[in-house]
Amino acid sequence: MTAPHFEDYGALKALAEREAEKWWPGRTTIIRPGVIVGPRDDFDRFMYWATRVERGGEILAPGAPTDPAQIIDGRDLAEWVIRMAESGTVGTYNATGPKARLSFAELLYGMRAVGSGDNAIRFTWVPAEFLAQHKVEPWSDLPLWMPPGSASQHVLNVRVERAVAAGLRYRPLADTVRDSLAWFRTLPEARQAKLRAGLTPVREEQVLAAWRSRAGG
Repeated sequence: MTAPHFEDYGALKALAEREAEKWWPGRTTIIRPGVIVGPRDDFDRFMYWATRVERGGEILAPGAPTDPAQIIDGRDLAEWVIRMAESGTVGTYNATGPKARLSFAELLYGMRAVGSGDNAIRFTWVPAEFLAQHKVEPWSDLPLWMPPGSASQHVLNVRVERAVAAGLRYRPLADTVRDSLAWFRTLPEARQAKLRAGLTPVREEQVLAAWRSRAGG
């Protein structure tokens, strides 16, 4: 069987939900998770930023500081899903986080706060238009970020009030960052050296240099 393309992902999930409700009407619990992060997350979308902030220096930050970000620690999601199953709660729930709106600046500065407080860390916010001109891809080159107005940015503006009312709770971002880094450091050095998402240091510096040149320094 041929693996489905990424663009089919949402449609297939919707089809699966309809099938579940068809066969178990009024008895289904449908959970729609957002980006799942934390220890043992092998996609490196969250880990790219955590390790990049840990490394310090000038960091290419995408778009505007107010652009949205949404993530959920896999442990918070798992604990909540188990409680939902044990209580027999049914319905459809968006399961991402945190509870309040999270900006990309808050995500990055939250990661910075976990470290040593190195003042050499500097976030350089590069507009989406400039990134597109230099063929920097959202989500893959700059994980967890989508440019404003893009067809996919809605995935970072999901409402979670219903899940919160049903008991979904979130641990502090600092705990997720700290535990994720601790887990990542247990991996082989070769694996740590080759992240599966994000810009390479060389490519990041090329884009930053181009931005500095355009901005006059």
